[in-house]
Amino acid sequence: MRRAVLTAASTSALVVLLLSLKPHQPAGLTGDPARTGAAPAPTPSGPASRGNRPADGTYTGASISTRYGTVQVMATVKAGRLTTVKVLRAPAENGRDREIAAYALPRLTQEALSAHSAHIDAVSGASYTSAGYIRSLQSALDRAGV
Repeated sequence: MRRAVLTAASTSALVVLLLSLKPHQPAGLTGDPARTGAAPAPTPSGPASRGNRPADGTYTGASISTRYGTVQVMATVKAGRLTTVKVLRAPAENGRDREIAAYALPRLTQEALSAHSAHIDAVSGASYTSAGYIRSLQSALDRAGV
């Protein structure tokens, strides 16, 4: 009986210790600057911004490389507000990547359209895809002057 209690207690302590560990790398992007979208900014496919007023048009965000694949979005801005977001590239190397993208990207798009910005929460279970989506969307909005 003593042995069973000791085994259960040590196993519980080990599980708690393992769950308390944090990853050394932030969720979202790899550390390689060449893969994190630090490349030259993409050119907008819409008209240029005039002064402080955001220009209406469609803007392509940067291609953001994540641990599981590249994410890129295109944003449409009208009257200074985000009206449409289209996903151009998403992680799709295997079935699990496609499954995660299939549930995360529509949620991210819906949240971005509700907020009219890239200041949105990540989708649980899709941290890397969410981080890539948010960065790509923010780069498109930056190009639009929003």
